[in-house]
Amino acid sequence: MPATLEGQLVVAISSRALFDFEQENLVFEQGDDRAYMQLQLSRLEQPAKPGVAFSLVRKLLSFNAPGEQRVEVVILSRNDPVSGLRVFRSARHYGLGIERGVFTRGQPPWRYLRPLRANLFLSTHLSDVRAALDAGVPAAQVYPQSVRASDAHPHEVRIAFDGDAVLFSDEAERIYQAQGLGAFQQHEIDRADQPLPGGPFKPLLEALQKLQDAASAGMRLRTALVTARSAPAHERAIRTLMDWDLAIDEAMFLGGLPKGEFLREFEPDFFFDDQTGHIESAAQHVPSGHVASGIANP
Repeated sequence: MPATLEGQLVVAISSRALFDFEQENLVFEQGDDRAYMQLQLSRLEQPAKPGVAFSLVRKLLSFNAPGEQRVEVVILSRNDPVSGLRVFRSARHYGLGIERGVFTRGQPPWRYLRPLRANLFLSTHLSDVRAALDAGVPAAQVYPQSVRASDAHPHEVRIAFDGDAVLFSDEAERIYQAQGLGAFQQHEIDRADQPLPGGPFKPLLEALQKLQDAASAGMRLRTALVTARSAPAHERAIRTLMDWDLAIDEAMFLGGLPKGEFLREFEPDFFFDDQTGHIESAAQHVPSGHVASGIANP
């Protein structure tokens, strides 16, 4: 019987998002990929340090149990196959159950997301993230300078999402951008009982809820909505999630307050937002990724 990833949460991740290859990347960006390959090969026995998305990946893989594979993590990388040796060696060093990888030696790897049926793609390359989002795959540009995840919740995967243009469409954000706060609030009051269209990360939230329903005693999932919305615009967001039959554990309606310090207290393994200003603030406190979608990202 052929192998299949059907029914699993599939996370595709670049090697630089999973491991700290910032020093090696300086060589890669000089355009001499042979020098980069040689450097990685010379460090084959030296496990790479954990990267920004390491905690998220390690915890998601903990949902797997003997005979029951719920999460599949696949390396999807612009690295060459030789450098991929170090990626797999490093994963094995940390006990990460990663068996599959695609290495494209500088070519855009996003086109392999469809045959992988990926639920999430994390990469440091903005162009790959944009292409993935255009193809309908939830994707985010990982900020390598982000603070690493806290160790305070070893048995809980914590994920935080922005609302508009991430979980929800950018319908309301377009009103705000064009007409201002007053028009935005009135728009949301008038449509409080009309669910918002889904945004690029709605499918991921659906997949995560299925994973949560199958959670073992050893690992749980906790989610948060962290949004610049405030009352009265909060109601439509809550009613939309209710209409989708999707649950969020915490909701923060911040009315424009900086998100970073609130995220620091929530301590997520990862935070997703469509606005670079929010990500730059959040990255000082938590692992963060830019969702390059919606009107804020023309």
